[in-house]
Order: sequence, then structure tokens, then C-alpha cells
Amino acid sequence: MKFSSFNELGLSASLVGALGKLGITQPTDVQSSVIPAALAGRDIAASAETGSGKTAAFLLPIIERLMQSRSARALVLAPTRELVLQIEANARSYSRVARLRTLALVGGESMTMQIKALKNGADIIIATPGRLNDLVTRRLLTLNAMEIFVLDEADRMLDMGFFPQVRQLVDHLPKVRQTLLLSATFSAAVEKLARELLVNPLRVIADRTNTTVAALTQKAYPVLSSHKESLLVALLKHHHQGSFLVFTRTKRVADRIAQTLANNNCKVATLHSDRSQSQRNQALSSFRDGKVRVLVATDVAARGIDVDHVSHVINYEVPASVEDYVHRVGRTARAGRSGAALTLVSPSEEPALDSIERATGVNMERSLLQGFSDGRTEQQIKFAANLPRTVSSFSRSFGPRRASR
Repeated sequence: MKFSSFNELGLSASLVGALGKLGITQPTDVQSSVIPAALAGRDIAASAETGSGKTAAFLLPIIERLMQSRSARALVLAPTRELVLQIEANARSYSRVARLRTLALVGGESMTMQIKALKNGADIIIATPGRLNDLVTRRLLTLNAMEIFVLDEADRMLDMGFFPQVRQLVDHLPKVRQTLLLSATFSAAVEKLARELLVNPLRVIADRTNTTVAALTQKAYPVLSSHKESLLVALLKHHHQGSFLVFTRTKRVADRIAQTLANNNCKVATLHSDRSQSQRNQALSSFRDGKVRVLVATDVAARGIDVDHVSHVINYEVPASVEDYVHRVGRTARAGRSGAALTLVSPSEEPALDSIERATGVNMERSLLQGFSDGRTEQQIKFAANLPRTVSSFSRSFGPRRASR
């Protein structure tokens, strides 16, 4: 059922008013489905990607419930430090009207300071599994007061090998609790975990946004591997407006191309696991504030980047999987804006890109920038790109939209 305002979802007038001051007035599809059910106390398994409004979908009913019951506590698990910090920032913003205490627990930051903060109490804890496990194992934190448990980005948890730690943490939670599990895709492993954790859950499959469908243009640029750096520099000069999120598979490549861009007078920051937490925070902040035009990131950060104004996502290499492609391009064309996803594809990567196209049902336009190609003529490239493809089944709630040609 679709709702046109938050007033209809069962939230209190004070919380709705606080959202209005933040410019949040119309619920998305996932919020319309999740919030009333969560307020009713139901367990929920939801398919929802970043950009669909999922964070508010689980935070708002948590805040509403904690406003009504000051003894209740909530725990949110997320796979990356960036995502934890962004969820905590949203929780802090939404809950100001209720004066709730929120706390982020992540690795890479002082455990001593986090222990001190825990002693002051927290109504909502948002954490990565590793740091939370450390605190629980050392008996510095107990979870027996957690009445609400949220597992965000469950499929990413699986990809990063966190399921054993998640299961250990669940053993410390009360048996009687409300559990919300959110995942962009529901693989067999995620479905199995949902059956373990949830009781008679409501299954929600959410559309990406409730606004007018944004224009997501998806293009591939055939190029020789040895010319990718030069093509990237040329693309940034060709598209002289907008902000760019460039994804690479490895930290080494991310650092190398960031240096190349800096040498070409481009304001750039990097985001990967070898950067300290303060460096990662600074990189995101600089990109979000527009101080740098380009953020070069590895896939580990793909779901931790919550910036509405990204105009272009560039895949420096073809992603390793269709899921990685979906998560990468989901950083643009958000909140009703248009966006572009550009993929640099070498001859050896064509089969991988073809698999992504078949799985998502998107035939990407092949484009050539003057001076760059993979050795084929423009006619040969376009002929190959227009060959019929059989769309294969792909277990996901929604796919990238077909680019207008």
C-alpha cells in the first residue's frame, strides 16, 4: 500500500514534524511497507538497496518505539565502518526530537573512547560485527536489553565473511525480540539466515524510489587495458561538470589512478581499507562537501557511500559480479536525480560485461572517446553490442533501469 505522507504511517506528530524540518515529507515504497509493520512489532525481511530509503524505514519505527518505552534498546549491525557512521548520523538527526542517545561502534577507532561512551549509556547502538564482538567477548557490553535487532546489508555481510560473527552475536541477544533483516539481494544463504533469525516475517520487496524514475544512463567505453588511465583523465575533462565516484577492484590500483588524477590537476580523494578511519572520514566528508570532485574507492566501500549528488559512477574495471555492478551504479541517479554509469572495458573483460548485461537485461551503449578504442572500429563495436542477448534469471528485487538510446 502506498502512503503520501508520514502522518499516515503511525508515527507521532513530533517525529513527523522533525522529519519535515529535514525536508523529508513523502515516504518511499520501502518506508510505506516497513514502518507500519515494524511499529506493530512484526519481524521483517526486506529487499531494498541504498537509495530506496531503507535506513529511515528501520530507524523511524525504532525511534518511535523508544520514545514510547524509555527502557527499550535497539541494535543495528552493518558491514562497513562508513555505513555504520552514516546510519548513526541519520539516527542522531531523526531522534533529536526524542533526545535519544546513539552510539557508533566500529574498528579503527579508539576502543577506550567507545568503552567510555558505553558507560554513559546508549539507546541505539550501530556497529560493525567485528568491533561489537570484541566488546561482547571482553564482557564490556551486554546485549540482553536489546528489544530490536536490525541486520542491514545482509548479503554484503555474507560476502565479507561476517556470518559466523553475526551468529555469535545473536546468541547474546534476547530470544524474544523484534528482528528486521534488510538485503539488496536474497541468495540462498541470506534466505537461510532469515529463517534462522526471524519469526513469521513480513516479506517486503521494495522499489528503488517513490519519485519519478531517475534517468540512469549506462555506457561502456571499449579501450585497451594500457590506455585506461589516459581514458579516465580524458573522460573527466570531457565531462567537466559533476562529481565522480570511480571504482577499482584493488587498493593498489585505487592509489595509482588517484595519483595520476592528482598529477593532472584533479581534486581527488581515495577510500579503501588501508586508509585510517580518520582518513576515510575526511575523504567522504570532502567528497560530500564538494571539496574534491573525484572519489576513488574499492568495492569494500561501495555500500558505505551515501551521497545524493554523485553525477557519475565510473567502473575503472568491469566489476567481478553483477551484484557488485548493481551496488556500484546504485550510488548515482538517486533522489530523483539523473546520473550516468560508465564502464571502461578492455577486450579481455568483454565476456564479464556481457554476463552483467544478460543478468540485468541492460544492453549498454558502446561509446568511443576520440583517440581511444580497443582496436576495433566503431562499426565493429556497435555491431557486436547490438547482437541479441538472452536475459538470464537474476535473483534480485529490481535491476538497473534500461538506458534510453
